[in-house]
Amino acid sequence: MKESNTHIVIMAGGVGSRLWPISTPTHPKQFIDLLGVGKSLIQMTVERFLPSADIRNFWVVTSAEYADIVKEQLPDVPEEHILLEPEPRNTAPCIAYACRKIAAHHPDANVVVTPADALVTETRKFTEVIDKALAFTLGTSHIVTVGILPTRPETGYGYINAPGLSHGKLTKVLQFKEKPDLQTAEKYLASGNYVWNAGIFVWNVRTINDELRAHAPQIMSVMDRLEPYFYTPDERTVLNELFPTCNKISIDYAVMEKSANIYVIAEELGWSDLGSWHSLRAQLLAMGRQQQIEHWAAVIASTGAEK
Repeated sequence: MKESNTHIVIMAGGVGSRLWPISTPTHPKQFIDLLGVGKSLIQMTVERFLPSADIRNFWVVTSAEYADIVKEQLPDVPEEHILLEPEPRNTAPCIAYACRKIAAHHPDANVVVTPADALVTETRKFTEVIDKALAFTLGTSHIVTVGILPTRPETGYGYINAPGLSHGKLTKVLQFKEKPDLQTAEKYLASGNYVWNAGIFVWNVRTINDELRAHAPQIMSVMDRLEPYFYTPDERTVLNELFPTCNKISIDYAVMEKSANIYVIAEELGWSDLGSWHSLRAQLLAMGRQQQIEHWAAVIASTGAEK
């Protein structure tokens, strides 16, 4: 259900290097119609969140060099909501900038932060999960992360440990785990207490600003200096000067692994990060899109790259 104070922050600054040569630094995977469905991954991401938020409350954080692509692919997102990083500093500074800027005009905002380049096929169930998380974080100090129920002992994803985990139920997180080796991943799968970390977070702006100030004070000190210039003609100039001084750190390391107030909600959502040719090919096979597989195989072969 759409709430007027719900905002969606889409992180779209990655260069998609794992999917080279399909994805290139000048046109990375979030802006590509990988599945041959007539929509890029970022367009599918926006579509997925429209049941939960008005398009005027969408924000995109991306590299300055992708500004024109974002405007072209997402013409309904307000141009002032396209935030341009002068250089990549990982996800914590990216999130700090977006959430501080939202808070300046919307101090009671409830926010979902999501990558631009993942796939979710169970979109109705996904909306239910997001709306449940938003209801849980509204006006509280809770943080919710979306977990994916694992279907195999995957070594390419981070994991979330939440004892007593139950499908579709909010469960307190015990700890975050880095990408495991195969033997450890098998143990995680067998225990039933671990889910994949999809990198989707839900919180209100007061909560994340408090958590960042507690656990990432250097980044917040930069935001303190930048905030007086929000929504002014000088913002871009000051951002270009200050943003590169932020510590280069992920939100997982900066906040999620340190906060004592994290919950997870996990479901089978048909999720994939489409981070390799193998995962893309598997998804296309599942969709019966052999022609698209052949198309990408030809692209790869034409560059001389190995799949």
